[in-house]
Amino acid sequence: MNDFEVLAHAIDLDGRTVVDIGCGDGAFVRALREGGADAIGVDIDVQPAHRLDPKGRYLKGGAERLPLPDQSVDIATMMRSLHHVPDPSSAFPELARVVREYVYIAEPLPTGEFFELLRPVDDETEVRANAQEAIRTCGFEHIKTIEYDTSVRVDRLEELRDRVLAADPTRGDSWAAVEHQLAGRFRPGDLPIPMRVDILKPR
Repeated sequence: MNDFEVLAHAIDLDGRTVVDIGCGDGAFVRALREGGADAIGVDIDVQPAHRLDPKGRYLKGGAERLPLPDQSVDIATMMRSLHHVPDPSSAFPELARVVREYVYIAEPLPTGEFFELLRPVDDETEVRANAQEAIRTCGFEHIKTIEYDTSVRVDRLEELRDRVLAADPTRGDSWAAVEHQLAGRFRPGDLPIPMRVDILKPR
């Protein structure tokens, strides 16, 4: 199953107000809307989402300060975004404030071929561990954990480079320093990404 299918299998989205925090270009917001949800996207930069989805609802903000009224959404999703919050624990008071029903957090685990391939360029071991610790100590009721594998297909090393630099152009020097090493390890195809989902409920 893909990311959206895992969510849709776990929680009934039809008619619910769902905010995707750290929505990027809005792809998951569009999937939520197509799945029957009243979908909202929040990101520190909503211009990419607005360009691709001009009729969608996108609000500028971060997980530490959500631009939403109290108790205004049924479900909040964070798809691979909690580990990008400088202090992941700071997201949970805001989630408790705005969410009525469930918080759905999907985080990549620090393992798997894709992670190991990129580790010399951007080692996210610590930030991913910090995100998991914040989930464990957030004080929310824990409803369910789901583990699954997704993957990213990369046929050429140049595609991987473009993906890495699109996410963070400052990685250019780091990439150049290890490109020869990566070229020796790279094998084209589907690179697995182990995922962990935690479904939480504000108390």
